[in-house]
Amino acid sequence: MSHPLLKISIIVAALNEQDNIVPLQQKLKSQLDILGVAYEIIFVDDGSQDATWQRIMQCAQGDPHVKGLALSRNFGHQHALFCGLSYASGEAIVCMDGDLQHPPELIPQMYQAWEGGRKIITTMRINHRSTSFLKRLTSKYFYRVFSWLSGVPLSEGTSDFCLLDREVVGYLLKFRDIDLFLRGAIRWTGFSSITISYHEEKRFSGKTKYNLGRMIKFALAAVVSFSTTPLKLGIWIGMATSFLAFIELGYILLKYFQGVTVAGWASTVGILSFLFGILFMLLGCIGLYLANIHEVLKDRPRFIVKERINV
Repeated sequence: MSHPLLKISIIVAALNEQDNIVPLQQKLKSQLDILGVAYEIIFVDDGSQDATWQRIMQCAQGDPHVKGLALSRNFGHQHALFCGLSYASGEAIVCMDGDLQHPPELIPQMYQAWEGGRKIITTMRINHRSTSFLKRLTSKYFYRVFSWLSGVPLSEGTSDFCLLDREVVGYLLKFRDIDLFLRGAIRWTGFSSITISYHEEKRFSGKTKYNLGRMIKFALAAVVSFSTTPLKLGIWIGMATSFLAFIELGYILLKYFQGVTVAGWASTVGILSFLFGILFMLLGCIGLYLANIHEVLKDRPRFIVKERINV
């Protein structure tokens, strides 16, 4: 870069957060002023349909530290954060959401850990009591399954609220994954890290963008992006079902030579249905990976910035 690096960059991904932008900017400013270092706050509007971009421009016009990027459409939360990483010029870079559930008050502590030599400072969310049982349950088992399948350990409550060293970001920007999963990618790099716990606050305003459908899509994308284990499982499942089928065939032949008619049309149909069910599940799994390869080969941009301010 031709310009000198700032000390810290804050990246905020926002989707329909018009009532949260100004309060968040004020909280961030108060914490960053305490640090007393050069900083920038980059708001990335991920195709909002409300007045989010107008609020970002309002903040940017009144504060040169605030920068804004408006994407041409909704590219997804992970790609919005990736866009911010692409434009950030800080030595330390913080990623966070725009709903104030990620407390800005934690940033000075994260910054101190970075100054102490840590390249990655992740956070672990302690759910607010208002968090639904379904969300807590799905989150708990998602991280267990993901860690098992991918070999990349992630703890329950891991969030996108983190601080990254410029060197780590340099490697992340080389990722070409279509279904980007930043939490896994950050852990995958293997740099020295520390985790700080925080109590998740209630949303300042608005509604969550992650319904059940989006959570399932997000989970599938993360697993496909980081693991080929589901494909390998197909081999073992195929071997196990083939073994059972040969046992069944041997039993039928034995009874045939003993002169006993083997009854069981219903059981035969049931077994065939079961095996075909497994087969189609495996074909669907293969289809997910082929779709991912297809998207990668298109080589389309991850995001399109249609408007910017102070950048």
